[in-house]
Amino acid sequence: MEFGVGSILDGKVTGITKFGAFVALPEGRSGLVHISEIAYSYVSEVSEYLKEGQAIKVKVIGIDQNNRINLSIKQVAPPPARNGGGGHGGGGKDRPQRTGGSRGSSFVPRPAPPKEPADFEDRLKQFMQSSDSKLSELRYIEKKGGSRRGNRR
Repeated sequence: MEFGVGSILDGKVTGITKFGAFVALPEGRSGLVHISEIAYSYVSEVSEYLKEGQAIKVKVIGIDQNNRINLSIKQVAPPPARNGGGGHGGGGKDRPQRTGGSRGSSFVPRPAPPKEPADFEDRLKQFMQSSDSKLSELRYIEKKGGSRRGNRR
């Protein structure tokens, strides 16, 4: 059974790392589900969502030049419904909000609800989450060719 990008497969979690989970696939192959492809919500610890030996459905979202297989769990199911109202209701907690930019790549971070961390551990965790979020945005913008000056080489 040959599979390509877009295929939905049954797999089994074989290893968990801080950046994702390795999954055994049919034909003795394996792939990686990056932490950003586990759930539609923010994932800080992979082990809170997956366990070794767990059977899961995954979608092949990429195969690179070295035949490494990139997988997604969240793309197997449709995204959760969003509230139609403009208020600060449920879905999309701490997720950047798109604005009507010229190229669709402008992001305005939604302010987090004011919550004073109780101790150093909580403050550090909050800082790390914020930092990861900002780095993800920067990487996304870089992939989309975020510079307006053009790439002259």
